[in-house]
Amino acid sequence: MKLMQVFLPKNTSAGQMSKSVTVHGILLAYTVIALFPILIVIMNAFKDRKGIFRDPLALPTSETFSLVGFEQVLLRSDFGLFAWNSLLVTVLAVGLVILLGAMAAWALTEYRFRMNLLITFLFAMGIMIPIRLGTVSILRLMVDLNLVNTLTSLVLVYIAQGLPLAVYILSEFVRTIPKELVEAARCDAVSEYRIFFSIILPLLKPAMATVAVFTMIPIWNDLWFPLILAPSEETRTITLGVQQFVGQYVTNWTSVLAALTMAIVPVLILYTIFSRQLIRGLTSGAVK
Repeated sequence: MKLMQVFLPKNTSAGQMSKSVTVHGILLAYTVIALFPILIVIMNAFKDRKGIFRDPLALPTSETFSLVGFEQVLLRSDFGLFAWNSLLVTVLAVGLVILLGAMAAWALTEYRFRMNLLITFLFAMGIMIPIRLGTVSILRLMVDLNLVNTLTSLVLVYIAQGLPLAVYILSEFVRTIPKELVEAARCDAVSEYRIFFSIILPLLKPAMATVAVFTMIPIWNDLWFPLILAPSEETRTITLGVQQFVGQYVTNWTSVLAALTMAIVPVLILYTIFSRQLIRGLTSGAVK
């Protein structure tokens, strides 16, 4: 309680302080619940097989500490290629989702044309209907385009998966941009392309960071479409590459946990890069 008094204003009443303590307690409990599985994975990645099954909740000790899982992942699998494939697909898909989503949001918000409401409705339907329902049609389309077992097929699918939510989020932020900025630029004979890339995009940075985080994590963790569209050895992603250590009768848990631990690192780095803009985007949206 004394710690909370340090961060709260002096004129905070007892009721407000109690409410704040309750809210922070709930958020802290949720954080612990969310991080607990990740901590378990990381702890057990540095233990041998006996240590994992003997006490999975214990920290690694001198008796159970082992790096054999990491050695097996690096020596028995092409983990570097899997990580590169995942990183390439994620970066390309997220970048194109942000760019195309911003352009679509600007067009649907700023301009009025005949198909405006229909296109907006279709994007809204894209949020409500999971893209996996169209897996058979997507696979048939990729076969016709000769894109099976290519990273291009994954990038295209993930763009289609992320665009509806990106357009929805970015459209709300576009509406908050003062019309005077755009009108002043048009009065100075600035082209629509320069208005978008020089004025609109810089103002959308917090919203774009929000879209990047919400789009990046499902793409990085996805197993469904890599298994169906790109299962070959050259196009496997991390989540699909880890499956080679999971057998029908025997599972190499030390290698699985080590691979998952190494797969977490790039996501944490990307999240750290976008975290400040993400918080700005969330708080800005809440205020507006």
